[in-house]
Amino acid sequence: MKRIAYLLMMSTAAVQAAEVESLGTISVESVTLSDVSGEEVKSADLAEALVKKVPAVSLVRRSGIANDIILRGQKKDNINILIDDAKIYGACPNRMDPPTSHILTNNIDGIEIIEGPYDVENFGTLSGAVKITTKEPTQELQGEVSLNFGSWDYRKAAATVSGGSESVRFLLSASKESSAQYEDGDGNDFYEQIAAFNPSPAAVQYKDIYRDLDAYDKRTLLGKLYIDVADDQQVKLSYTANRSDDILYPSSKMDALYDDSDIFTLGYTLSNLGEYSKQLDVEFYDSRVEHPMSTFYRNASGTDSVNEVISALDTQMQGLKITDVFDLSADTEVTVGLDTSVRNWDGTYEGFGTNAGITGTKSINDVDTDNSAVFAELEQRYSEVMVKYGLRYDDSSITPAAVSGLQSNDYSGLSGNVFAHYRTSDTTQYFGGIGTASRVPDARELYFVASSGMLVGTPTLNETTNTEIDLGVENIYDTFKIKTRLFHSWLKDYIVYNASPLVTTNKFENVDATIYGLDVSGAYFINDEMNIDFGLAYLKGQKEQALRNQTGTNLAEIPPLKLNLAFNYDYSYENTARLELVAADSWDEFDAENGEQALDSYVVVNMKIKHDVTHDFELTAGIDNIFDETYAVSNTYKDLTLLVDGSGTVMLMNEPGRYFYVNGTYKF
Repeated sequence: MKRIAYLLMMSTAAVQAAEVESLGTISVESVTLSDVSGEEVKSADLAEALVKKVPAVSLVRRSGIANDIILRGQKKDNINILIDDAKIYGACPNRMDPPTSHILTNNIDGIEIIEGPYDVENFGTLSGAVKITTKEPTQELQGEVSLNFGSWDYRKAAATVSGGSESVRFLLSASKESSAQYEDGDGNDFYEQIAAFNPSPAAVQYKDIYRDLDAYDKRTLLGKLYIDVADDQQVKLSYTANRSDDILYPSSKMDALYDDSDIFTLGYTLSNLGEYSKQLDVEFYDSRVEHPMSTFYRNASGTDSVNEVISALDTQMQGLKITDVFDLSADTEVTVGLDTSVRNWDGTYEGFGTNAGITGTKSINDVDTDNSAVFAELEQRYSEVMVKYGLRYDDSSITPAAVSGLQSNDYSGLSGNVFAHYRTSDTTQYFGGIGTASRVPDARELYFVASSGMLVGTPTLNETTNTEIDLGVENIYDTFKIKTRLFHSWLKDYIVYNASPLVTTNKFENVDATIYGLDVSGAYFINDEMNIDFGLAYLKGQKEQALRNQTGTNLAEIPPLKLNLAFNYDYSYENTARLELVAADSWDEFDAENGEQALDSYVVVNMKIKHDVTHDFELTAGIDNIFDETYAVSNTYKDLTLLVDGSGTVMLMNEPGRYFYVNGTYKF
């Protein structure tokens, strides 16, 4: 069945390519995930779902939820993450609330992952972009209710309803979930993983009274309203709320008292305005995050938490984009646009008892990052060759509060790319591109101040520029498809962290570096009911010179060889079984001087069955890590503040052990 659907899709694409009246869609090679809300029901953590599906994505484990990702050896602001074209940043300088944590899988319709600097419509796409699309309202009344239960007392309830008329449509979705502390393959929960860290500093351990505290409690709300003002005009309103409480981060010194975010978007689309505007989009968004971290649950806060330390941060991002699309000819489409945004980031320490002296100290002092840009894209077909050109010019300023005494910074950059597809036969297509893009330093890298008063940030940082070449080939046959892609990135002024004890201030610095690698993905269709899909990613990364007071040149956060392999069985209409293997080589090339360490290889096997009990009721059950392996996927780069023993070794956080889950969904 999957093979038939896939071949029909390819036949449709071939027909569209043959039609000269319409240009169709020319896109950079990307990874697309569909029906995310229906497929990823194990938990609401988007990062975990991406790691299972995309070989080029690796996990940065922070907790039972709210985990971060690495894409092609880069993370943080080097990855552009968009939710319905809105940007959201976490408030935590220690990445406890990355952008992926502010949207849940049950609200996601699809995800497009663009690898490389091939997105000129958005500010700061360096190693790639993750474009998340949430569910859309429907005209007919429909909805679903789901309940999910799993190991370690995981519980989740979610409901969605959608409907309306031909001109007005709405969607409302809500969810609530919580979980106890997960256990690794050795049976250790969060409390016990810290205790097993040898020697474990007593101050950072959880108090006995909190040893069984839940890992998190999370509630979300998504609301959408679409209004067709006229035949060629549409207004889109969207609001997403995330409320998370008492999120434990065992390998850090603090936990989050709460993590609240709000995302508001407003879009206005006008179609068929004239020769030079077949579609005009005006999009505004406002995203906000509040994130107070605290030592409340740790021994360091003392009896009754009289010596508690709180680091409270908030951030707000507002943006406006105007995009116009028109055809120059049947084979040429042009997109032009204006993009502007401003981000504010502010953080303050508060101390009690013996730590009262830090109260009022600013960690990030009311920093504004302003960006204005113009961009243009041109898509052109030349017979069997399709080419997409992109160009963007950015002007940015970063300004801390005047009372901080820290310098402001201005940046400007020209980004551009060319990406082409060449189909040589019905079975073979070559593709490749060259692009360059930049991203400015963030407020933490420039201005962050520790509670001791030490300036960790480096106010003189340059922006980072990625110049990259990508080459690939895709072969599609009756029963087999395979895509191979090679890339090489030259990173100028890449921003890295210097953990040398001899560097006591300005811990971030620029260094030139290279990252190169390949990924291979594909599928083999055994018959109409059974198929195998696979993906493999390999990376190498080097700094061109060692950092101050260091000698090594291995680049941090370059994950080892990773393999995703799965057997899928469609045993009847809409009923599927999946046996999945996720494996990685040992992490033996790492940045030891900046806190990384050797990690063992691992092989993890997962299983999932999805079955339609009735036409309206669907049951999904699965087991992750069937053989209860003890392993870690996240290394210990000291750009994050993690637990360190007396010898300087950073605490590794193990992944969950064997995990059972079951999800029931009723649709109407």
